[in-house]
Amino acid sequence: MRALLALLAVSASALAQTAVPPAERVGFAAIGQESLKKDLTYLSSDALGGRMSLQPGDEEATRWVAEQFRAAGLKTVFKDASGAGTYLEPFTLVEYRPDRAATTISMMRAGKSTVWQAPAAFGSFKHAVDLTAPVVFAGFGITAPELGYDDYAGVDVKGKIVLIFDHEPQEDDERSVFNGKGNTRYATARVKILNAQAHGAVAVLIAPEPNRKHLTNAERSARIGGSIARAVPIPGQAILEDEVAIPSATVMDSVVAALFGSAPVTASVAQTAIDAGLKPQSMPLPDTSVTLHLKNVSERTGVTNNVVGLLEGSDPTLKAETILISAHHDHDGMAECPDPAHPPVEVPADPHPCPQIWHGADDNGSGTVGVVALARAFALNPTRPKRSILFVVFASEERGLLGAFWLAAHPVRPLATTRAQINFDMIGRDEAASPQTDGLIEIPADTTNRLNLIGAPYSPDYDRTVKEANKAVGLVLDDRFDHDAVLNVFFRSDQFPFVLKNVPAVWWFTGFHPDYHHTTDTVDKIDFPKMVKILRLAYLTAWDFGTEAAPPKFVANPGAAER
Repeated sequence: MRALLALLAVSASALAQTAVPPAERVGFAAIGQESLKKDLTYLSSDALGGRMSLQPGDEEATRWVAEQFRAAGLKTVFKDASGAGTYLEPFTLVEYRPDRAATTISMMRAGKSTVWQAPAAFGSFKHAVDLTAPVVFAGFGITAPELGYDDYAGVDVKGKIVLIFDHEPQEDDERSVFNGKGNTRYATARVKILNAQAHGAVAVLIAPEPNRKHLTNAERSARIGGSIARAVPIPGQAILEDEVAIPSATVMDSVVAALFGSAPVTASVAQTAIDAGLKPQSMPLPDTSVTLHLKNVSERTGVTNNVVGLLEGSDPTLKAETILISAHHDHDGMAECPDPAHPPVEVPADPHPCPQIWHGADDNGSGTVGVVALARAFALNPTRPKRSILFVVFASEERGLLGAFWLAAHPVRPLATTRAQINFDMIGRDEAASPQTDGLIEIPADTTNRLNLIGAPYSPDYDRTVKEANKAVGLVLDDRFDHDAVLNVFFRSDQFPFVLKNVPAVWWFTGFHPDYHHTTDTVDKIDFPKMVKILRLAYLTAWDFGTEAAPPKFVANPGAAER
């Protein structure tokens, strides 16, 4: 039986290759299991210590990727201190450890102070914060001109702290202009904080929606366990020269109720009114000021690197345009032997409890070796697409998409002529039920041939190109996560900073599983035949993006034509 299955697999591969245009076949055939397994075994090995950003294992991973780009013959796009070409794009991070015991958020009203700490209210920032300001409720904190919605219309928040709801209005309404029951790019905290900052606010308080029908983000994250439950928490990291310049904090229901205590309506009534007609309910909260006291145990700076290589296109004119193929190289590192009085919480059980290593084979060793495999495949192919391909493996994704935000803010090639992004993050497993997803999203019974594509509503053209290329590969393509607002998947990988810059960008993802962010995310569980199919589809898709006369267009208001 095993021999028969192997024969069938070989026959299917040969049939797929005959469906590939002759000019693309050499690169297509070069994508195979043997090199993927060898590369991923190394990247997820104990020797790299879980590849946490600013740690030696991740620095070794960046060197390894750079060497693979060099061996493939990609061009460098940066210069090092000596003026020599380099694949490394350095940027500086602040690493900090919040002092939860000393961090407080307090309200002053009618001469009386009320003080909260975690879990009722909590926050952190790359530098210590002590500020006091009046509070203004600003709805969902969204300014979306193309959707005809602005929570800041008619309200002055300059020098104020804004209180906003998480998520988006009408998220249970399939007909909502906010992408129905899915997410738009306005739902994430970073976008809301930047919007508050642009309106002159000095800090942001983010509250779970009072009428929500889902877990809070904190509750959802707690379900993951693994690195979330480390005895010594992973430190925070932030870009030293980030666009975000104001602090934020999360406040839970009891705090929100207290803050609304002087308002003419409750938080629930305010949300109901917004959802009913998309009419902002923003207002100052009378006689209410808040003090944020955010303290860190430690702060330090360090340099990390994106790894970037260029395959120049074949057309004298179109080579100025760019297709982006990306992943991230970092993961959650390692932890020394824990205090016996505070053993780590691991589900499933950790087979190597001391020290613990978060191997990150799927997340995102799989994506990293996938980018390398495609760089080799395109470089080996005798002909090249007309447009150029920029291969990027980002730094510090696990700490907040930091490498992707840095490159999106400091692009090495113009984003206006970046025609598409293929982003790999976890492309090595078969999706399976886990505590994070149980009861929140339906998982198909058979995921062995399934690939999730996230973000296609922002570019139907992109979606059509992938589906056309898939005729030669035969994967089952799934868009479930574009119709779900509970897991916040749309914001959770490196395609998102480029969506914010109007680039057609999609996350290629095989789904969550019980080993997600656990030490048990190891190479022996990777589905390499499926990885080959995904990478071959990406190869064909990138080729089409790089060659077709009309590349994908970005749609600012997804689904508007259907409403």
